[in-house]
Amino acid sequence: MEQLFFKVEDRPPLLTTVLLAMQHLLAALGGIIAVPLVIGGALKLPADQVVALVNAALLGSGVVTIIQCKGVGPVGIRLPCVMGTSFAFVGAGISVGLEHGVPGILGSSLVASLVMIIGSFFMPTIRKLFPHAVTGVVVTMIGLSLTPVAIDWAAGGFGSSNYGAPSNLGIAGMVLLLVIVLVQWGKGIISASAVVIGIFVGYLVCLALGMIDFTQVHNAAVFSLPQPMHFGLSFPVSGMVAMSIAFLVTIVETTGTFMALSAATQTSMPGKKLARGILCDGVGSAFAALMSSPPVSTFAQNVGVVSLTGVASRHVVALTGVMLLLAGLFPVLGALVVTIPQPVLGGAGLMMFAMIVSAGIQMLGKVEHTKRNGLIIAVSIGCGLAVTVRPELLGKLPAFVKEVFGSGITVGALVAVTLNLILPDRPVEVIDEEDGSDFAEIASEAA
Repeated sequence: MEQLFFKVEDRPPLLTTVLLAMQHLLAALGGIIAVPLVIGGALKLPADQVVALVNAALLGSGVVTIIQCKGVGPVGIRLPCVMGTSFAFVGAGISVGLEHGVPGILGSSLVASLVMIIGSFFMPTIRKLFPHAVTGVVVTMIGLSLTPVAIDWAAGGFGSSNYGAPSNLGIAGMVLLLVIVLVQWGKGIISASAVVIGIFVGYLVCLALGMIDFTQVHNAAVFSLPQPMHFGLSFPVSGMVAMSIAFLVTIVETTGTFMALSAATQTSMPGKKLARGILCDGVGSAFAALMSSPPVSTFAQNVGVVSLTGVASRHVVALTGVMLLLAGLFPVLGALVVTIPQPVLGGAGLMMFAMIVSAGIQMLGKVEHTKRNGLIIAVSIGCGLAVTVRPELLGKLPAFVKEVFGSGITVGALVAVTLNLILPDRPVEVIDEEDGSDFAEIASEAA
């Protein structure tokens, strides 16, 4: 078991904290901005309304990240979690928006967030459905589901005219190689900040090659005040049902993300702690809706940053929240970060997401080698990968089915939980709700 460079409660020096927080910002910002851009494009919103959605998403994500990391009473898991607008809600959001507009999306999200808020009170029970075999499957599926995203980035972006161009693959490979070298042979802060250094060097290379477009920076406003209730709220029944289903799916995915984070930070994950994190997701999504932002959830890609760098300080990621908040108030800052070419992000992302896969495999290696556990692991990962690599598999099924089973993480988790419950001779695993000591041991060994 490798020692963490900074543990959860450690407070690095200010300049070090800023540098390390920037890594998480770079890993998350593209995903946060992409959701409002996709929704705005699908609904054919005018440019000023898309900008308002983006700014609200950044500001809302920043505030909820701070709360998740620092904690406010019973809200917040107090671990290094980056919160952001989630693609889990895009399908439902677009379907609601096409009929009821942005007010329908935001109103439905506000009401449906109660699903997650109420669900948080049952997390100690839900936690018992995640013994070691199930947890290992979910963590592995998180990494496997994210890896194709990094590959698309490395190739230049899905749908890009120069997808897979040698120049894109060369830049991504260079960044990947640099990150590997820095992590393996770098000392101290150099190793811990390998991701941001790799991205910075890759950015400079792309700048020299004329691959960076600063149009968005020139068009972005320097300062923008938040606009709560900018679009208004409406509450269509069909919209509330659709978003409630999306929140149920998100509970499963977020539970898996927290399990992966537990392993990466070498901390326990009892049901009570899990409940605080899920509650923050729900309350944060309600807050986001009032701020005119799509719902938020815990970002799995940032777990990869923790795993890769060994920086588990929640105070570092809380500063990332402050940076996201500032990006919402100063759109020009967010626009500057978005100029980072996708191949640069792909090189670093491939390493980060593969580290999550590695953590999951190590956790599965600690599971007792029985025929029953082998079936759970094999079938669950197989079903999860089927949806991940061939999403068109669900193309002719009803919208409800696609909404629930559209994510490989969700499919893998549901299949693993179901098989664990129905296959005979299931061993009893005692989970201490006070300290989660059983999971702490395996998480520490796998991290």
